This record gives sequence, C-alpha cells and structure tokens, in this order.
Amino acid sequence: MANFYYIRLVKPNVSGHRNKNQQNLKIMSFQAYIDNIKAKTGKTPADFSKLAEKKNFIVDGKLNPTVKATEITNWLKQEFELGHGHAMAIYATFKGKTE
Repeated sequence: MANFYYIRLVKPNVSGHRNKNQQNLKIMSFQAYIDNIKAKTGKTPADFSKLAEKKNFIVDGKLNPTVKATEITNWLKQEFELGHGHAMAIYATFKGKTE
C-alpha cells in the first residue's frame, strides 16, 4: 500500500463547506516527492545522503543521534530551497524509508 502525504490543507468555512475558490486537497505519493526533489535539485536521495555524511548528519550509514531532525531539514531548506514537506521526505530516506 502506497503512503501519501497531504501537501495542501483546505479548511472548511464555518458552515463546514468549502468555498468555491478553495482548491481540492492535493495528495502526493512519497515517490512523487522524491521525483520533484530530483527535478528541482538534480540530486537523488543517495546524493543527499553523501552530502549529509560530509556534514556529520549521517555517520557509518546511520543518522547521527546527536543531530535533531530540525537541523537537517533546516539545512535542506536553506541550501537546496526545499519546502518543509520535501525536506522531511529526504530526512525520511535518511531513516531508511524507500517508498
């Protein structure tokens, strides 16, 4: 079963209905996140993993336990201009997620 991530939440108005100008909820699969990141940056999760090793975010193939997720996602957002969801998708690959 594929995992899906919500990328835009639509809040109903007070009556519980969506306004005409609100968009439908858009859903992306994990692979779609990875594909979009590759298109934007030219980098694969393996490329990001190598860069994370150079910054000591990953040591001996595992996440450095002294580094918080926020440090890693902030680095991805600042250096590669990724959004929060895309940065979290890369972080998830560091934790071993593949799909």
